[in-house]
Amino acid sequence: MPSAAGRLMEKELDAVSTLLEEPKRPCVYSLGGSKVEDKIPVIENILSRGKADKVLLGGVPAKLFLRAREVKTKINEEEIHDFNQFLDRARNLTKRYADHIEVPLDLAYEDTLGRRVDQPVNSPSMEEEALDIGSITLEKYSKIVRGAATTVANGPLGVFERNGFEKGTRQLLESMVDSNGYTVIGGGHLVGLASIQGIEEKFSHVSTAGGAMLSLLSGQSLPGVEALVRAANRMRIANSPS
Repeated sequence: MPSAAGRLMEKELDAVSTLLEEPKRPCVYSLGGSKVEDKIPVIENILSRGKADKVLLGGVPAKLFLRAREVKTKINEEEIHDFNQFLDRARNLTKRYADHIEVPLDLAYEDTLGRRVDQPVNSPSMEEEALDIGSITLEKYSKIVRGAATTVANGPLGVFERNGFEKGTRQLLESMVDSNGYTVIGGGHLVGLASIQGIEEKFSHVSTAGGAMLSLLSGQSLPGVEALVRAANRMRIANSPS
């Protein structure tokens, strides 16, 4: 059947094209959440192509890269398919792009009374998994984001559903709004939190593309888009004067 991209798809492709072609500099990415298998390819692509000046890490990706730097941070390896492969890729990225990849200086934990406690990443006193980036890291990340001309964020920086551990993600979003740069957020959790904060309309682009946005940012092609391009070429040939 004859098909065409709608306006929403057009906006998505335009936004990602801006990021991958000539983003305004400095260009900063904030990547968090739980799926390192989605984030590692993005980091590899944007840094190898020189499309990002800084990558700020939170969530599980931050723990993986801390482990790559020999920091003994607790991480549930069983939840990451082929953990050792991703750890090797994180180590390689760290060696090649150490100046571009920012990992937490401190992390937030929950104490026995359910309160938030921030500790340096190398602190031996916390045996549980961290639930958010710490206050020192948040101050550093916020300063970088406020000075950016382009900021892309996908995935929360911590377990924002837990009371007291939404601080990192909330302040990151507020810093993006304060930056006056070109801002893009994606991922259901991050978009949902921006909506709860009442700032969703203040971003340059709010992606509803889910994993498709990450696929494009990681350098992959989208079969649906390729099919539309081929169909458009066929129509041009069919409608051209003989």
